[in-house]
Amino acid sequence: MPEFKKSEDAGKPAKRMTTRKALALSFLDRYSGLVLHTLSAMVVARLLTPGEIGVYSVTMVLLGFVATFRDLGAGQYLVQQKELTPERIRATWSVQLGLGLFLALIILSAASPASMFYNEPRMFEVMLVLALNFAITPFLAFPYAWLARDMRFGTIAVIRFSGSLVHASAAIGLAWAGYGPVSLAWANALTTLSGVLAIWLLARPDMPWKPTFRGISEVVSFGGKLTLTSLMNTLVGGAPELVLGKVQSMVEAGQFSRAQGLVSMFQRLVMDAVNAVALPYFAKQSREAKSLGSAFIVAMELVTGLGWAFFAGIGILAYPAIHILYGDQWGAAVDPARWLAIACAITIPSATCYAPLIAAGAATETMKITMLATLLTLGATVLGAQADLVSLSQLLMVAASITSLLWLRLAREQLGFSVAALCRCWLKSLCLAIGTIAIPLVTVMQFGWRSPDIYITTLISVSGGALGFFVAAYATKHQVWIELRKAIKR
Repeated sequence: MPEFKKSEDAGKPAKRMTTRKALALSFLDRYSGLVLHTLSAMVVARLLTPGEIGVYSVTMVLLGFVATFRDLGAGQYLVQQKELTPERIRATWSVQLGLGLFLALIILSAASPASMFYNEPRMFEVMLVLALNFAITPFLAFPYAWLARDMRFGTIAVIRFSGSLVHASAAIGLAWAGYGPVSLAWANALTTLSGVLAIWLLARPDMPWKPTFRGISEVVSFGGKLTLTSLMNTLVGGAPELVLGKVQSMVEAGQFSRAQGLVSMFQRLVMDAVNAVALPYFAKQSREAKSLGSAFIVAMELVTGLGWAFFAGIGILAYPAIHILYGDQWGAAVDPARWLAIACAITIPSATCYAPLIAAGAATETMKITMLATLLTLGATVLGAQADLVSLSQLLMVAASITSLLWLRLAREQLGFSVAALCRCWLKSLCLAIGTIAIPLVTVMQFGWRSPDIYITTLISVSGGALGFFVAAYATKHQVWIELRKAIKR
């Protein structure tokens, strides 16, 4: 079986990375990337107008639908496959390469019609650059999936951090030079290219690169259901901006994009890090015939503990957060951000279900639930976009509530966890959220929900919120506190 010639442990006996170490590296990777992303977003939000941000956001949502077919779940196939052979690895590469080139051609052909539909010429050049990005992505995705399967998260962290540096530098530099929304497209393409170079410098993969038709059907059969699920998730996430960009204007789409960008920080801060480890971990548990239910409860307690505290804080501090991060021109995003924070908090339990369900082999069931959730969210989007951004956000919150119930019911059937254990972990996570917002809530009630003293309000609230979070975690013996103690001891 092909292996990498070098790794971060080159020259030493091979050791299996523990899940905690892998998760720690994944969090470190995401945190460092988030800091760079936040800093660059703060600068870019002041260099580009809401209309320019809206052009890029709508374009990315459109291409997000195409991106779901980028490898038809081939990377996940490589990660979860119990017995890999050179033929299966070559089939995975063939699917990724073929789709990358094919989709790049589709984007090129769709660039002109899309820009005409939205009456926005700037979309054309953005799509041309992103087509290039699609063409080179397979050369990053193929060895990246192998690194994830092998749980080499140290190498992955270095590759992703270097990509974050490139993206931040390119986005700021090109926006400063006056290139407008295409600056962000070039930043994406240069990030992918830097990732390809970093993998070859750090890992030097010795893998079978010769394409083949043999075994492709097996890869596509596995990934087809996951791709359909991913497509519907993309539609759910991008529908508001698509509808707003057409029904209202690119300005409203841009404002909603900033509100969504604020609440999605948790996705980049926590969920991306967790998901990077979750599928390999749960797949390993499944291969070794271990209980997924108990591991699911631990994961649920960790994620809801962090997530509910985060979104409670966003609900209280949306005004100073948006003005500090993005500037005064994004004030219309404040109220939608508060409602979206509630919607995201409700969604967290359902988001935790995906990886263990896939590891348990419930791809068909997850696809059905995702389809129902998509219909609910699309209905809420179409109705809300006709009114205003706040109404849209409120209806999305209602859709999120129904969706979470559907996911948890499926997870209970497939994983067999205890409902009592689930309620106990939720109760402890709720205590963390209450402890986190106690001081911030008193602060904003004293200074005002839209206080002009945003820096004083933020300083008191953030420091008080952090103190309240750790006190509540200690008092409830939350899983977050347990993991922190173990990390400190090590």
